[in-house]
Amino acid sequence: MGDQWGSAPYADVPLIPASAGAMIFDRLGRLLILKTTYKKRWSLPGGQIEAGESPWQACHRETLEECGLRVDGGVLVCVDFLPPRPDRLGGLRFLFDCGMLDDEQLSAIELQPEEIEAHRFVPSEEASAFLTRPVGRRVAAAIGARQCIYLEDGRPVRGVR
Repeated sequence: MGDQWGSAPYADVPLIPASAGAMIFDRLGRLLILKTTYKKRWSLPGGQIEAGESPWQACHRETLEECGLRVDGGVLVCVDFLPPRPDRLGGLRFLFDCGMLDDEQLSAIELQPEEIEAHRFVPSEEASAFLTRPVGRRVAAAIGARQCIYLEDGRPVRGVR
């Protein structure tokens, strides 16, 4: 019998790509952003969820891999559905608020050179100017949210709370 997704009972089940990201803040409340080697704009620590991995596990793993930071806790603040387009697969994006890390914790930042070329901290209200459009909209909507929010393409959906 094949793997659980390639076997006959699951052959027609659609697969939806998913990723998870982390909002990490310094003691001044500024957001950590990363400049990837493969995108024009900045992004958050995070990446694709691997088979068998939960969104939180992916957030934790990707943050450690990309910038050497270990996040020990987080709050799910946003789930965003990106519709597919000719230039992207779309899928689900999970965003966790991992809170403020102190200077000692942030001194452990070590960038993954194959994927990350720089990092910086920006005031939350200025983050959208640096980030890709969907990520910027996601962050702007999630900062200060009192509960987990649902978005589609980074925008609120009428009638959904």
